[in-house]
Parts: sequence; structure tokens; C-alpha cells
Amino acid sequence: MLKEFKEFITRGNVLDMAIGIIMGSAFTAIVTSVVEDLLMPIIAGLTSGINYEDLVINIAGAQLKLGSFINSVITFLIIAFVLFLMIKSINLFHKKKEEPKVENEKDCPYCKSKIDIDATRCPNCTSKLENYSNSNE
Repeated sequence: MLKEFKEFITRGNVLDMAIGIIMGSAFTAIVTSVVEDLLMPIIAGLTSGINYEDLVINIAGAQLKLGSFINSVITFLIIAFVLFLMIKSINLFHKKKEEPKVENEKDCPYCKSKIDIDATRCPNCTSKLENYSNSNE
């Protein structure tokens, strides 16, 4: 059982997942700092100095931390936008540019086999093709 556990832990996908979680935690800390330390003060300054973190509503003796909720929503939107940009750039990086296809074959009008574009006689049915133009052109 210990040997199986060791094999499970050392498999590549488990290590990749662990690295992803650690990187995600570090990335979350950066984004949270950007939101709390950079964006929220700007938003508070633009909205007459309201500090969203201090925005609390009291209902029936319970405190609803509306400011904290707004901060969480803004953080989520920023993280989602950054992930969108990252995935979009990765997809563009991996997208292979398709080269335009050079037509180097044509169809024989008699046997319908593919033959070289410059052929004057079909190698399959031996028909003469001198006055034939490719229907794909």
C-alpha cells in the first residue's frame, strides 16, 4: 500500500496539480493586492472617498458587510479577466498559422483520380488531358 501511495504521489499529473495550486495561490495574492491596494483606493477616491471595506448595513441586529462583498466581486471580475487574457494569449501562441494550400493536383475527368496539376495524360486510365482545366480552379 505504501508503494502504491508513493507511485500515486510521484505521478506527473499529481505534481502538476500541486504546482498549479501553489501558483494559483501566489497569483491570487498578487491580484488581491492589486484590487485592495491599488484599485479600491482609486474607486473610493472617485466615489467621494467612500471606503468600501467599511461599508456595513445593519439589519435586525446583524451586520451585512456590503463593502467586503463588493471587494470580492471586483476581485473575482479582475481574476476572471486576467485569466481570460492569459488563455486567449496562450491560444494565439499555440494556434498554428495555416499556410495557404497550393493546388498541385487535379481530378481526372474520366476516372476521377487525383493527378499532378501539370499532367497531360492520366497515369491511371491513360486518357489525354491536354484541353482539360481543373474544375476546382
